[in-house]
Amino acid sequence: MGRSVLSHFLILSNAAPRFSSSLSCRIDASRFLRRHEPIRHCRLPVGYNGFAGSRCYCSSSVSEPVAPEASSSSVKKRMVSGVQPTGSIHLGNYLGAIKNWVLFQDMYDTLFFIVDLHSITLPYDAQELSRVTKKTAAIYMACGVDTSKASIFVQSHVRAHAELYLLLSSATPMGWLNRMIQFKEKSRKAGDENISVSLLTYPVLMAADILLYQSVFVPVGEDQKQHIEFTRELAERVNYLYGGRKWKKLGGKGGAIFKVPEALIPPAGARVMSLTDGLSKMSKSAPSDQSRINLLDPKDVISNKIKRCKTDSFSFLEFDNPERPECNNLLSIYQVITNKTKQEVALECQDMNWGIFKNVLTDALVDHLHPIQVRYEEIMSDTGYLDSVLAEGARKAADIADVTLNNVYQAMGFFRR
Repeated sequence: MGRSVLSHFLILSNAAPRFSSSLSCRIDASRFLRRHEPIRHCRLPVGYNGFAGSRCYCSSSVSEPVAPEASSSSVKKRMVSGVQPTGSIHLGNYLGAIKNWVLFQDMYDTLFFIVDLHSITLPYDAQELSRVTKKTAAIYMACGVDTSKASIFVQSHVRAHAELYLLLSSATPMGWLNRMIQFKEKSRKAGDENISVSLLTYPVLMAADILLYQSVFVPVGEDQKQHIEFTRELAERVNYLYGGRKWKKLGGKGGAIFKVPEALIPPAGARVMSLTDGLSKMSKSAPSDQSRINLLDPKDVISNKIKRCKTDSFSFLEFDNPERPECNNLLSIYQVITNKTKQEVALECQDMNWGIFKNVLTDALVDHLHPIQVRYEEIMSDTGYLDSVLAEGARKAADIADVTLNNVYQAMGFFRR
């Protein structure tokens, strides 16, 4: 997350992922009411272009586990991901999440949503929210999300998100929220007069988004790890307080109410940094538009931003030098946008100076983004079609979400009609 890409990039399954026989997963009930045990991280390889054949590295109790393959089960796995509608969708959103969705939609049962409820946790423009929500959906589709393979919907159109958020809030200790780093950072930037309860409880809504669809894996960036830890602990707490025999006594099926998700570390190149500061993430909230490439930026704007972007005084280009964050960022952008390996880019650019490379990068960005921009204009011109896509996507998502929500209501003892 952070806020732009929830990192809400959730891979779901009706069956547990396939690991090697040496995997030992034990759930200790004593953990359910205390704060954070280290989460298991599944690391994706450099050059990752999908899940098939990926290696999965978890805790020390695991020996060479293997990530689930799309073809390993007759049950198609489900993936859910979302992006906030505030501001413009930029290159970081695209390379970090949306570009991979096009690959995933052929392998998984995919649902993508615009997380409009998250966008109101800080001051926002109510006159613009509806427009930018549709705009974001159109960009999803323009980037290659195929509505015959994937569902696209708006978060607030599936009421289960807000309902589960309230139910989970009742099980969330206040101390957990007070310790969240992002709340402290965002509240400091926003000022006391702009801090709302929704900003404090933002992690609970994110947890609801994840748990509602019984997530197994959640790809996250460094700034979202604490939120995934929070989600895991909250899932375990609810399972302990209301699941198992307690749920069964109320007429439920018993067992765990929620699956406890694990964090996936994103592939190289997914974390796109600012054009004006190679140590800061590319962000919608950055005050200068010069710091980011927006997906709808015209050719001349892209060219100007790349020409003016921050570089260094070295006469050659190289990856992975910690003293050259801007160089690594620009090379990584070029690598991912052209679908080349790091070795191929290093060889291609070994004799280039900054002037030549900036022209090459500009051409690659313009060539890649132009078809997206053309398709976006076509979709936005047919509002009836866009509305129907979002309505159908919300219906499909609600069918899935309502099952989880009804189980939670039952386990928590509510009288249901």
